Amino acid sequence: MSTPLQAATIASPESQLKSSSLGFLETIGQSLANISPTFTPAINVVAVAGLAGNASWLVYGLSTLGLLFVGLNIAVLASRFAAAGSFFIFISRALGPMAGGIAGWGLIAAYTGTAMGVLAGEAIFVQNACTPWGITIPAYWIYIVSIALVWFLSSRDIKLSSRLSLGIEAASIAIVGGVLLMIYYKYPGHLVDMNQLTLHGVAPKGLAEALVLGVFSYVGFESAASLGKETKNPLKAIPKAVIWSMLLAGGFFMFVAYSMVIAYSGDTAKLGNDAAPLLTLAKSLDIPQLGPIFYVIASISAFACVLASINAASRLLFSMGRYQFVHRSMGMVHVKHQTPHYAVAFASVVTLVANLALIGTGTLNTFGYTATFATFGFILAYFLISVSAPVYLKKEGSLTLKHTIIGILGGLTMIGAVVGSVYPVPAFPYNILPYLFVAYLVVGFIWLLMLKKRSPQVLEKIEHDLETSEAAIFGRK
Repeated sequence: MSTPLQAATIASPESQLKSSSLGFLETIGQSLANISPTFTPAINVVAVAGLAGNASWLVYGLSTLGLLFVGLNIAVLASRFAAAGSFFIFISRALGPMAGGIAGWGLIAAYTGTAMGVLAGEAIFVQNACTPWGITIPAYWIYIVSIALVWFLSSRDIKLSSRLSLGIEAASIAIVGGVLLMIYYKYPGHLVDMNQLTLHGVAPKGLAEALVLGVFSYVGFESAASLGKETKNPLKAIPKAVIWSMLLAGGFFMFVAYSMVIAYSGDTAKLGNDAAPLLTLAKSLDIPQLGPIFYVIASISAFACVLASINAASRLLFSMGRYQFVHRSMGMVHVKHQTPHYAVAFASVVTLVANLALIGTGTLNTFGYTATFATFGFILAYFLISVSAPVYLKKEGSLTLKHTIIGILGGLTMIGAVVGSVYPVPAFPYNILPYLFVAYLVVGFIWLLMLKKRSPQVLEKIEHDLETSEAAIFGRK
């Protein structure tokens, strides 16, 4: 059990995050920014088209459907209680603190890995935007300046950073989506593209491999749930934000994939090998001067995603730090700003150091390596949350057949994503990344076993009064 000193620390106002400071728009802005929809037309659709060809739109449709099941499982738990670092709390309540600890450990890699990958993507976009003017900006300067700004915004005010993220993403989607609509003005006869609708020339193997990339396009859609302590009416706002952010992004992704193939006159091989698809899109619409502007927009969107990833990572570290699953300094809150400033600083420094260490591999490879590693963390957490939802409902006596089926489908979707990531065996070094992630989990598991042996009272506290002393459980639906 906790000592009187520990209890006092938990209860003190200075140790709490700023409660009820975020409305629905800021909450959904967190998830949309973490998804970073503009990344799809700027880079992700290239990889998907290279594998799935005319089925690219279907890849995003199937990914949306699969992750909808995961989202519904998240909504089941998020509608009953809310907390910072939600997945760690959700899974701990359903499957026990050891499972929650492993999920949290995986999500640390997921959120920080996403920040690393998107930061590298931001560098790509900035350099693409500057190239037409003959300006060269080293990647390391982009990394340093961006992380410094992310740290400043995230450590000062979550409401400001969430609103900024929402505004950036809304503007990006509107501008890029508006330009994509021009494709149908130029090619009016292609509104119904039979080659895409009939999946002409699509290989089942390529479609299966592309589904993994499709899942990656959505990772982070659940991160609104990490703002449980800072959101007004979280039991309603967070489930809505999780589901709607994923559905809105899914619709946009399908529209992007379908439209981009038309813009390339059905040449999916050309699209799949284009390093700068937005420049090509601008040229195909006879507005080449918009190409650099597209990449300015994409770079700002990428920055918003890095900011959202650091916000989510810091809230997860905060929750785990409060129970000493990681160093307890992660659970400390800034007296004035009421943000987990040490957790923000840690996540920011780790992101910057990793990207600088990989700078010799090139920005595109840095993006690929870190984003792939991060995806495994999300897949693990999504699988565990799909198991946790029906288990928790059974414990409280409200499990239905519908919830059981949704849990099974969510879990099977994630198992399929894992299989698709290791078979067929990808080229080096992607072939070793799954095993590196397993090794990372083993380290986390050993740490948890040591914690259980050295400080069993920590696990007992989570087991018996998880989050109640921190006012994180607000009621039941």
